[in-house]
This record gives sequence, structure tokens and C-alpha cells, in this order.
Amino acid sequence: MARDTAQAAVALGGGHGLYATLSALRRLHDDLTIDDLTAVVTVADNGGSSGRLRGEFGVLPPGDLRMALAALCGDDEWGRTWADVIQHRFAGQGEMKGHVVGNLLIVGLWELMGDHVRALDWVGRLLGAHGRVLPMATTPMDITARVRGADPAVPDAVTVVSGQVEVATTDGRIESVALVPEDPQACREAVEAVLAAEWVVLGPGSWFSSVIPHLMVPGLRRALAETSGRLVVVLNLEAQAGETTGFGPADHLAALFEHAPDLTVHAVLVDSSALADDHGRLEKDVAERGARLVVADIAVPGEPRHDPGRLAEAFRRIVDEA
Repeated sequence: MARDTAQAAVALGGGHGLYATLSALRRLHDDLTIDDLTAVVTVADNGGSSGRLRGEFGVLPPGDLRMALAALCGDDEWGRTWADVIQHRFAGQGEMKGHVVGNLLIVGLWELMGDHVRALDWVGRLLGAHGRVLPMATTPMDITARVRGADPAVPDAVTVVSGQVEVATTDGRIESVALVPEDPQACREAVEAVLAAEWVVLGPGSWFSSVIPHLMVPGLRRALAETSGRLVVVLNLEAQAGETTGFGPADHLAALFEHAPDLTVHAVLVDSSALADDHGRLEKDVAERGARLVVADIAVPGEPRHDPGRLAEAFRRIVDEA
């Protein structure tokens, strides 16, 4: 892909996984490898400060949106200060304990403006964010999962678990996830961003509760299937206790395609230390999809989290070699 053309990137996910992706892509935005950067964020959280605000005000959970905004803050004094401010969690013992400043700011602007996207754009302007943050849908929703063996006493029984927190921490093996309602209204601006992007990045993150839910929103799913942008899937570094216990890289990829068998993928990015005995299977599965397997050192040495600098270099390599 010629570097003299505009290159827009969209990253989809939620929580710490999306934070890592955006922190990396922001570096490509800063050096003009990427001209336009948009985050599309899962909005089904029902725990913590987000869950409390969602329950009290009937709004979308703001927490993952706040984290995405913090990731897009600059490395100058203004950006670092505002990132710290919106990520600040109140201590104490009163009703405010556990609430996060950024969550309150976002919900306050939603109340004032009555428009999810306009309010998030205003927060982004205040922070000097190097990109735009959008919800994947404008409809409040919950995640459900079909889980086999949630009760160890009945290992073959399949039960339905409801709620993002409950899905993320379930025992047993998740077989599939769904949204309630099953047809939430996709954010129009998010759909437009995906359709216009040269690059779309999906993952890493909580696989069933933050990554795959994007494929469950009908309007967003259609956009991902129709976009001419190249889709890059970033696999997790390790299994997540409860949600993906026992999963290797190939299992993560298989779960993705079980929920979206028609998805066209350009590249699958995996950390070299995560491969272990899964390399052959993953290489075969990626090749069968007509995609490219990219193996790189993208983890913080000795820690199970992605390193933004290393991740940025891997993304730059993928873009340059396209």
C-alpha cells in the first residue's frame, strides 16, 4: 500500500486489550503512518463503576470508552495529566468509592447533550486525544454465553450465563456468546469508520466478552464483511482464567471464525512466546483462511501483557509490507 495515500485505521475491542492496541496505533498516528485513528468500543460492561452508572442512569457503560480515550492521550504534559485525571478512581468509604472521574465526566456530558457520539467527541477534544472513540452500538445490551460444564458436578450440562462480568469469570467452557437484544443498533459513525478504513484491527482482549461481541452487532458485522480495509487479528498472549481456560492461539482464532465464518482476514498477529506447541495448527488454520501469520515479540518481557512499543513496530511492519 502506497505511503502517499491516506491511511485510516479502526481498532475494535475493549478494556486493557484495546488500550494496548490504541497505545500502539497512536504511535503510528503520531509519525503519520496512520492519518486517521478510530476506536470502536464494546459497551456491555455490567460491573464496577460502569455497572453502577449504567444501572442508575440507564446509559451505556462508560468504562471501556474512558480507557480508550486515555490511550489516545498524547505523551506531552497535557495528555499525561488528563489521562491520569480521567483514570483516577475515588477512594474513601462513601458512595463515591470506586467511581472513576472519566466515567462521571462522560455520563455528565451524555446527560447534557443527549448524544453519545457528540459527547465523546467533546471529551476527546478536552483531552487532546489523537483519534476518535465511538461505541460499537447505541443500544444498552447484555452478553450471554452458552457454557458447558459450569457446574463441575454436571460436566456435560450446558447452561446460559448472563452479564459481561459473569461471562468473563465463568467456570466451564464457553461454546458461544450472544447479545441481548440480539440486534442492537450499531453506532452509525462506527459503521462508517469501518467501511472507510484501510486497516481494521480486532483484538486482543477478553475474547468472548470484549472482542467477539463486535461480530454480534448486525450493522457492524456487515461493515466488517463489506469493508475493503485489511483486517488484522491480534491474538491474546495467554488463556484468560474462566473465559478461555485451556485456549491456545489456534483456539482463539477458531472461536472467532465460529461466530463469523465469513470474516476475511489479512493478517493474524501472535507473540512468539505464545505459540508453544500450537504453531503448526495455527499456521495451517491461518493459511486456510488466505491470511498471513505474523509472529513477533510483542509482549512486555516476563509479563502477560502487550508492549505498546513492540506492538507498534509489528503494526508498522504489517502496513509497510502490505
